[in-house]
Amino acid sequence: MTTSETQSALPVSGRERGLITAVLPLVVVLAGSILIGIALGPTPVPLPETVRYLVAAITGGSVDAGEASGYAIIWQVRTPRVLLAAVVGAGLSVVGVAIQATVRNALADPFILGVSSGASVGASAVVSFGLFAGLGVYALSTAALLGALGASALVYLAARGKSGLTPLRLVLTGVALAYGFQALMSAIVFFAPFSDSARTVLFWLMGSLGSATWSSLPLAAATVALATVLLLRNCRALDVLALGDETAAGLGMDATAVRKRLFLFTAIVTGCLVAVSGAVGFVGLVIPHLVRLLVGANHRRVLTLAPLIGAIFLVWVDLASRTLFAPRELPLGVITALIGVPVFITLLRRRGYLFGGR
Repeated sequence: MTTSETQSALPVSGRERGLITAVLPLVVVLAGSILIGIALGPTPVPLPETVRYLVAAITGGSVDAGEASGYAIIWQVRTPRVLLAAVVGAGLSVVGVAIQATVRNALADPFILGVSSGASVGASAVVSFGLFAGLGVYALSTAALLGALGASALVYLAARGKSGLTPLRLVLTGVALAYGFQALMSAIVFFAPFSDSARTVLFWLMGSLGSATWSSLPLAAATVALATVLLLRNCRALDVLALGDETAAGLGMDATAVRKRLFLFTAIVTGCLVAVSGAVGFVGLVIPHLVRLLVGANHRRVLTLAPLIGAIFLVWVDLASRTLFAPRELPLGVITALIGVPVFITLLRRRGYLFGGR
């Protein structure tokens, strides 16, 4: 009997109680982390004042004229940024779970298929040559999204063969094309007429939420919410897919068709996230492994907890990036790598730990 079949035989109420027991504390921690992230920064605002400003903004209340600057910092600058950090962390974690199951590779993350490299080509074209300048502040995000989707299309067309879309071909094609996209980005930056283009592109490539606004939040939040719901509805397919194509065929599932849908879906979600935050590494790689270590390999449990843990993690990473060397800001990817590398190595060295379980 497979893992998914064994778990489906368990009482539903017992599984639900276990998930609720795990989810509720994480929701409380996430809410507290968001509030602390909004209150703290280069210019800290006391928690009572932060709560008062948030309540005034949500309910349409007013604040004194002398508090206008503090209110603007809390509501216009920090709140959308912290919420976007939570959304991006949740989205990268969910997509990481799906991609690792899709390609059956423990080293897979949302950027292994060349999505971030394609996005970097679009972003570097905007920074270096002013592409899409007519879109104003949305030029960088638009170009990055188009680059990510274009890269995904090329990877899909190049990886598709007579035997279908196999995990190995998908990963190898994505890695190979990623090097090509990186070379193209380097050439764009090299021939850029502006000397500071390389610094700007590098900072974007390592991840940043410095340009977060209220207008950048709805699309990312809706995309991540939709991704989480749809993947949860297909958690059984992910369970079967992770067992291999032969097992999937024996259970009557077309693994190639499922993999195509998942590839398209994860590429779109990753492109939307990269467009608003840059390439934030290690979140989609480490968080799925950490969650599997805690709750096992069942994708229903993993997909329920991974977005919450990923959101909490990136909220604190963003807070550290803003405060450790204020007023200078560290790229998010620097901090996630410093944390993710030792955590991932520890997981690999943990006795008895295997991809997809313990």
